[in-house]
Amino acid sequence: MDEIRQTLFRQGEGAFAYRIPTIIALKSGRVLAFCEARRDSLSDSGSIDIVARAGDGLRFGPARVVIRGDGNTVGNPCPVQDPATGRLFLLYNANDADKPEPMILRGEGPRTVHLVYSDDEGETWSAPRDITAAVKKPDWTWYALGPCHGAALPGGRLIFGCNHAVLDRAAGRSGPYMSHVIYSDDHGDTWRLGPDLGPGTNECALAPFADGGLLANARYIPFGGAENPHCRAQAYSADGGDHFSETALRPELIDPVCQGSVLTVRTAWGEEALLSNAASTRRENLTVRRSKDRGATWTVERVIQPGPAAYSDLARLPDGRVALVCEAGEESPYERIDMHVFSLR
Repeated sequence: MDEIRQTLFRQGEGAFAYRIPTIIALKSGRVLAFCEARRDSLSDSGSIDIVARAGDGLRFGPARVVIRGDGNTVGNPCPVQDPATGRLFLLYNANDADKPEPMILRGEGPRTVHLVYSDDEGETWSAPRDITAAVKKPDWTWYALGPCHGAALPGGRLIFGCNHAVLDRAAGRSGPYMSHVIYSDDHGDTWRLGPDLGPGTNECALAPFADGGLLANARYIPFGGAENPHCRAQAYSADGGDHFSETALRPELIDPVCQGSVLTVRTAWGEEALLSNAASTRRENLTVRRSKDRGATWTVERVIQPGPAAYSDLARLPDGRVALVCEAGEESPYERIDMHVFSLR
């Protein structure tokens, strides 16, 4: 069978709703799917925990809480495994339950960055560590990791796409969203800020290549009443994220202002990139595209979910197939989180 689908999380089963799925396939073959368990409502703020299910890509154990919000908000789970040590990192954001994004953008609430790690493939986790001071500038208000898996570069760098906004005190609001990267060159001991992408770039995903190249693909949100082009933005780094090309809008990558994911896959043709996103002006039609030239051109490979769909993430399984987790439903894209496993044929 070319495609297998199963539901990992369903609205109303253990939480009001589940959102923001991410996935990672570890070197051993173990697969972990993370998401936010929104306890009381669908809101982006409130009582939210980070939960995970672990398995082999086809069969999964029960959901377990990884990070407790304790009545506040933790979310945007972003995993990466250090190939050198095997250590699994999970980075995430936190804010007060009663201080949602609009208040944070006005400078009226904190938004912080944290990590935990696991040396037993997600069975147990370290105590949380706050890395906000290392990766967030004092005048930044909003801050969001990913949300999707991070990347491990050939030289050992661990890197994540993020986004932020800068407070304009005179206006009493923040300026445009802007993507940036953060990275560690010492196996997760210390973390540093990398460069920004262009104004209007937002939730950001990264695909690494064997020579240190790095493709950044981002959701785009125009600022100040500008017309929304309903497409994704893209930039490229030839040096592992130290510098990026000028960010370009990609009109052919239609997008409803929604998160997307990119993944590098190695095939008989060489290195290719996959992109998953809701390819519509509405949150629907979740589609996987493929590029054989590092994002210069994209071809549509398959529609995963023609109906309501939103956030997604991609991973390559040890048997060569691709796993995709996504928000989906019949009437709303937030009814469940599904996992699709398919071949690259």
